[in-house]
Amino acid sequence: MKLILASASTRRAEILRDVGIPFSVLTSAVDETPYPGESAQDLVQRLATAKAELVAARAVGPAIVIAADTEVTLDGHIFGKPRSSDDARRMLAKLSGRTHAVVTGVTLIRLPDAERVTFAESTLVQFSVLSPEEISRYLASGEQHDKAGAYGIQGRAGRFISRIEGCYFNVVGLPLARLQQALNELGWSED
Repeated sequence: MKLILASASTRRAEILRDVGIPFSVLTSAVDETPYPGESAQDLVQRLATAKAELVAARAVGPAIVIAADTEVTLDGHIFGKPRSSDDARRMLAKLSGRTHAVVTGVTLIRLPDAERVTFAESTLVQFSVLSPEEISRYLASGEQHDKAGAYGIQGRAGRFISRIEGCYFNVVGLPLARLQQALNELGWSED
């Protein structure tokens, strides 16, 4: 049964490629604006489901569609993708010296029967204290664009992270062990 990644994320595709899981890509775009009072867990599950449903409506089975959404949350505030360099600077300054959560929602839809699995995974990430100069150097790299919380653990920002509790791949954008469990539940095998 083929796998379809409903994401334009190069990071998610790289995770699957690196562990030898074959897949194709079919992207979808959804409005990622949180609803008023919506928790990060509810937001990522809602967005992952919306992305998966859009792709499942266009895909031909037998297949399993995989969609995900990742957000950073601190003190009840959701830090999505930065809208500007100033927004990224603000996010990184707030994350500095603190522990935040990275939450990824994943939805899988098996075609043609539309059986689905949806879950959210959370990983705690501890940032070192960042000086204004370190933040400026990081922003000059341009790496913060298109990344929840304005950083990528797998890149230059990895040097700012003193500890994680949970799945590393979740912080990158796709919780691999939980994904494998969900694929198993839906009867997928590599054969």
